Amino acid sequence: MRSNSVNFRGAVQNLSHNLVFLTLLIANAVWADNWPAWRGPEGTGVSTEKNLPTKWSATENVRWRTPLPERGNSTPVVWGNRVFITQAIEKENRRMLMCFDRANGKRLWQSGVTFAEKEATHATNPQCSASPVTDGERVFASFASAGLYCYNFDGKELWHRDLGKQAHIWGNAASPILYGDLCILNFGPGERTFLIALDKKTGKTIWQVNEPGGDSGETRPGEKPQWTGSWTTPIVIKVSGHDELIMSWPKRVAAYEPQTGKELWTCSGLNPLVYTSPLYADGIVVCMGGFNGSSLAVNAGGSGDVTETHRLWQHPKTKQRIGSGVVSRGHIYILDDPGVAECIELQTGKVIWEERLKGQGAKSDSWSSMVLSGDKLYVVNQSGDTFVLKTNPRFELLSANPLGETTMASLAVSNGEIFIRTYSNLWCIAASKTFGAKE
Repeated sequence: MRSNSVNFRGAVQNLSHNLVFLTLLIANAVWADNWPAWRGPEGTGVSTEKNLPTKWSATENVRWRTPLPERGNSTPVVWGNRVFITQAIEKENRRMLMCFDRANGKRLWQSGVTFAEKEATHATNPQCSASPVTDGERVFASFASAGLYCYNFDGKELWHRDLGKQAHIWGNAASPILYGDLCILNFGPGERTFLIALDKKTGKTIWQVNEPGGDSGETRPGEKPQWTGSWTTPIVIKVSGHDELIMSWPKRVAAYEPQTGKELWTCSGLNPLVYTSPLYADGIVVCMGGFNGSSLAVNAGGSGDVTETHRLWQHPKTKQRIGSGVVSRGHIYILDDPGVAECIELQTGKVIWEERLKGQGAKSDSWSSMVLSGDKLYVVNQSGDTFVLKTNPRFELLSANPLGETTMASLAVSNGEIFIRTYSNLWCIAASKTFGAKE
């Protein structure tokens, strides 16, 4: 009898464990396609989606569109049935996080802070250009000199940190990222520049790495402006069983231990201005400078200065690059600021093709980063024309999809839907039979 009782208890325990495991699998499957950060789950612009729409317009395959109060450059992030963006209200000196219902675009709440102190930025870079990041319980938003804020999913402030003044005449744009229990931010550019990791539950500083700051860009009588700074959002990669945080600084790329901030290796060869985020694939890190600067590729996983031992290639001068690219099957794909798309061989740096992308809009320039979905590339220009290309060492344009509204943001994709933030609206693009579809 006792044996039967023990067997019964064991069977119940096994069933319980299996149910828990099954529940976790279902939960992960449902929300595996969240877009929780700028450039997606890994910060690389790569999506597991395979059913994204390839054709739309302002009237075709639009699930919904929601008016926004003012222009903005940040990109939406998506978790479950919520869509989040950062938004500045310039006349009111407000910096906000806004939350929308994914099913219909209805604004659920907005939370933020009033910051009356004047903060310099470029005319094309309004405040709140940093995108938020979420772990499904909390949402983090960098408001630059106004502080780093953490909210729950109901818009209640959980904590904030005043990190001091952030000063550069072109403003800021680096977005916070999450790593385990850490919220990590590139606080710069300007004279005060540092990489900081905070406890995501309390806001307490865990580590901080100070980087030599550059001139804020302000000119003084008889002096030339010193254009320098990094607007990079870092990424975390896995190399030989350990994690490395990759950061593009002026003139170099560096890898850090993400738990402690300890520098692992550095490679020189970038120019003094860097706008893009690093790329990573097949053991290779690629970093691209801006302002017609340099780009380079380096084998990850070294120690100390690896410029001579690990650097694979360097282009001393390239087109202006603000948006970041993606890597697919041994090739880098990127849309440069002037509107020229490029395919570059990852191992050698050889340019395979370059083509100007021209849509219906007047401006073909682009500040947006690419998204990779299966064998397709998605990228939008400043006129709101989204191009869909094939990942192919031979140029192949599949479609050009106009919205007719200015955008400087990048695309967010999740569960068959594409979210596009323009200066006028937040758009949800989808085929008819996806999440939130009306029958």
